Amino acid sequence: MCFGCMSHGVSRCSAELGPVTCPHIFDMDGTLLRGSTASLETSRVNRTVAELTELERLFVSGALGPPGFATRPPALWRGLTMAQVRQAYARSPFLTGIAEVSPDFSATLLLGHGFDEVRASAFPAPPFTAPVVAESILTPADKVRLAEEVRLREGIALERCVAHGDSMSDVPLFRHFGTTVAVNSDRHLTEQADADYRGTSLPGACALGRMLLDAR
Repeated sequence: MCFGCMSHGVSRCSAELGPVTCPHIFDMDGTLLRGSTASLETSRVNRTVAELTELERLFVSGALGPPGFATRPPALWRGLTMAQVRQAYARSPFLTGIAEVSPDFSATLLLGHGFDEVRASAFPAPPFTAPVVAESILTPADKVRLAEEVRLREGIALERCVAHGDSMSDVPLFRHFGTTVAVNSDRHLTEQADADYRGTSLPGACALGRMLLDAR
């Protein structure tokens, strides 16, 4: 079974059969969308890519923190419809083996992909006429908190968990969990990982994590 720590929350999926003995913790936006993000795919259908790219530049530079960044895209997407959300979802470059986007307004789409549980930041529903409440936006540190809630509830030992990620926002996960796999990430996270996965298959990334556990 996989426990996914999203940039906006945590979900639990039935990606593996059998007893839950080695849960996989993974960021569910950049890690599962190869070369893209949920926000970028949404902006493509909404024709606001240039504006979103500038916001992401500010985020990477540190000029915008997670709450500040999360409150900006909905302002770009006013008038967005659920039909456009589904269009963005359908065209997104997911890794094979799982399909996911992270914003809360898309989380209901996961129910058709074997997900039992989805937790996410509280975003207003399209067409985003209500404001985003900054206090309801989860941060990288919340990935650890939410993953721990699920792990403790399921009674899984910390040393049996594998953390997967793609960017520096996943560093808190990598510091907390002892077995780590960088997934199509840049060198900043790769240098902190036990293994580096390059490819298009989420089960393949999980298999690499299981190999690390078996070798211990």
